[in-house]
Amino acid sequence: MTDDTREDVQFWFDPLCPWAWITSRWITEVEKVRPVRADWRIMSLAYLNLIQHEGKGLSEDYLARMAKAWGPIRVVAAAEEEKGPDILGPLYTAIGTRLHNQGRREDPTVIPEALAEVGLSESLVGAADSDKFDDKIKASHHEAFDQVGTDVGTPVIRIRGNTIFGPVITPAPKGEAAGTLWDGVAAVTSTDGFFELKRTRDRRPTFD
Repeated sequence: MTDDTREDVQFWFDPLCPWAWITSRWITEVEKVRPVRADWRIMSLAYLNLIQHEGKGLSEDYLARMAKAWGPIRVVAAAEEEKGPDILGPLYTAIGTRLHNQGRREDPTVIPEALAEVGLSESLVGAADSDKFDDKIKASHHEAFDQVGTDVGTPVIRIRGNTIFGPVITPAPKGEAAGTLWDGVAAVTSTDGFFELKRTRDRRPTFD
């Protein structure tokens, strides 16, 4: 199977989101058992949260946390600017593995380590404190959320032109189980007028 025979599935991510991370690992499993290729795109949880709250009634502590949350996706955007979109998948994997699987969410060495793993300069860490790439991030963000709406979170994916929130799963299915879930998600999202399937979450994210 060649890349030319695979269908692209757009996947918007912020490396901070644990649920998007699990769904992204599902997509990487789907790539092994279905003619699918992930087309990684960037979005911002911090930006989404500010939009959802319309900037009203937010505490200084909350705003400080949102300002910090811009950091990782800014670095990812800087990496894309330097190396092109093909770097997004490997860098997301490098960052996400450390943040989520290894539980190093407060470790300042995560980003420089991840950059080194994919052959990028540690100097890109400086993008975390710059708004240089914010317009780029917001443009990619709006490509997804202008279609799916702002009353959802992440993950957001687009299958055959249909943009949806989800699937929200834990843990990520493996092998043919991943393919079976893909078949079902692709089927329901292709149905005109389909909006939602949901049940209350009764467990925390589980990482392999």
